[in-house]
Amino acid sequence: MSALSGWGQYPRVQAHLAQPRSPEALRALAQSGGTAIARGNGRAYGDSAINSACTIDLRAFNRMLQFCPDTGQLVAEAGVVLGDVIATFLPRGWFPYVTPGTKFVTLGGAVAADVHGKNHHKEGGFGAYVDWLDLLDHNGQVLRCSRSENPQLFQHTLGGMGLTGIIWRLALRLRPVSSGWIKQTRHVARDISHAMALFEQAQDATYSVAWIDCLQRGPAMGRALVMLGEHAAPAELPAHLRATPFALPKRRQFHMPITPPSWLLNTATVRAFNALYYWQGARGAGRALVDWDSYFYPLDAILGWNKIYGRRGFAQFQCVIPLAQAEAGLRALLAAIAAAGAGSFLAVLKRLGAQDSPLSFPMAGYTLALDFPVTAKTLALMQQLDAITCHHGGRIYLAKDSRMARDMFHQTEPRAAPFAQYRQATGAAGAWASAQSERLGL
Repeated sequence: MSALSGWGQYPRVQAHLAQPRSPEALRALAQSGGTAIARGNGRAYGDSAINSACTIDLRAFNRMLQFCPDTGQLVAEAGVVLGDVIATFLPRGWFPYVTPGTKFVTLGGAVAADVHGKNHHKEGGFGAYVDWLDLLDHNGQVLRCSRSENPQLFQHTLGGMGLTGIIWRLALRLRPVSSGWIKQTRHVARDISHAMALFEQAQDATYSVAWIDCLQRGPAMGRALVMLGEHAAPAELPAHLRATPFALPKRRQFHMPITPPSWLLNTATVRAFNALYYWQGARGAGRALVDWDSYFYPLDAILGWNKIYGRRGFAQFQCVIPLAQAEAGLRALLAAIAAAGAGSFLAVLKRLGAQDSPLSFPMAGYTLALDFPVTAKTLALMQQLDAITCHHGGRIYLAKDSRMARDMFHQTEPRAAPFAQYRQATGAAGAWASAQSERLGL
């Protein structure tokens, strides 16, 4: 037995960890008769990739099998890490269409969570660029799933949190790019209304994201730095970069050598950090050229940054509020956070586009993500934030959830019952389960 957790290090679950090295061993686990769940690189924040009876580590299935330079289609095993795809194919002029905020996720995990990035408002989620996948079911059969072959199973697997079977291989389309640089435009928003107006005015921008100072009240509530981005062409680069447009500048990596005491994170330190970050960001407003690693993955430069929240770990709250209720919902969320004095260093706002799927997170609206150290106070606050989200017609992101109550999940997620019925009808419910799915009744 091993003590397993997600990236948030909360909760910790005693689980049997299986590490198959061959297709035969993987099939045997799938046919074992008990329940199991697949696990990639452990970057889901909570307990969605943990099963106490059998957690199947897929990191040994990490081969890139085939690439078509005419279409940009990559065929790879599910344990391939996104960063390795970038390291291999960016020098050849290809980049993922959709990427989350870390490059340390596996492709299988990205499919299971149907991750989204800074471009969902314009280009959709990760699953939109998956042409097909091979799913290992509880009978040991490998089923090819796509929009034309086993389409219902395909759609339920995208964003299905591993609850339909083991994603073994997939075909993923990459985006052609002509450099590794992003043209960034940073705007300063005086409050949440201004930030949302900037997002709405930037619907044609490929990438958009905002950092929010979540402890502000009154007229400055929701003041933010809104950052837009576009892939740069070689002609738009300085002369010294044009000869090597994909070369990455040296980026210093930091390691968290110890887990600091949790008392270091308090209202005063977070308020001071937010004020400094906002001030520095405002000074740097305007246009800049940013390398892809710094733009998409700023936290990846701090290895083990999850330790900063202390030994109890942290929980992330991420919701999406539909457009019609977005401003009222965001104001209510920010007011509750400020009143509790439980601000977050990482408060990220994004505009999402419409998406119709059995369980994937996005809807047309605004998503807010915040990290909190795990304490009785912050867990109570997150229950309050859940209720605000529910009241405004929103939902919670399962890839980030580690503590939502079952009744709240079903209040915010009308698709849960049909998804659970599909699992029962296909036999998946008796084979695939996670600590999260059992907690939520999914």
